Amino acid sequence: MKIKDFDVPEALLYTKEHEWARVEGEVVVVGITDYAAKTLNDIVYVSLPSSGQILQQLASFGTVESIKAVSELYSPCSGTVRRINSGLSTHPELVNQSPYGDGWLVEISSDNFEVEKKKLLNAAEYAKYLDSLK
Repeated sequence: MKIKDFDVPEALLYTKEHEWARVEGEVVVVGITDYAAKTLNDIVYVSLPSSGQILQQLASFGTVESIKAVSELYSPCSGTVRRINSGLSTHPELVNQSPYGDGWLVEISSDNFEVEKKKLLNAAEYAKYLDSLK
């Protein structure tokens, strides 16, 4: 689905802070949305947590820096960081080029995602939210 020239994949869940979540087996893969990547413009640095770090749903877990601004990253779920996208340390531009693919941020092992996902937006809800932004 596209809204205002931004891709909003149907199979993902979203936060109002513009992170996405995708369940892959026993992990939740997290990244920032196409809207966030395009709004931030040229991303030059990504600060991510360490593997093993415990995250809380909708709490900050890192930052994304662009030539325009520094933005906090918020976890769509609680859990333990299983893996980070280490490629972003040398190629942060992957977040701009492929926010739903090679630009993913972290994988989280979450024991409570089935309950926590109720606080997230589906694609239609996120698209409606984007449409409401000025």
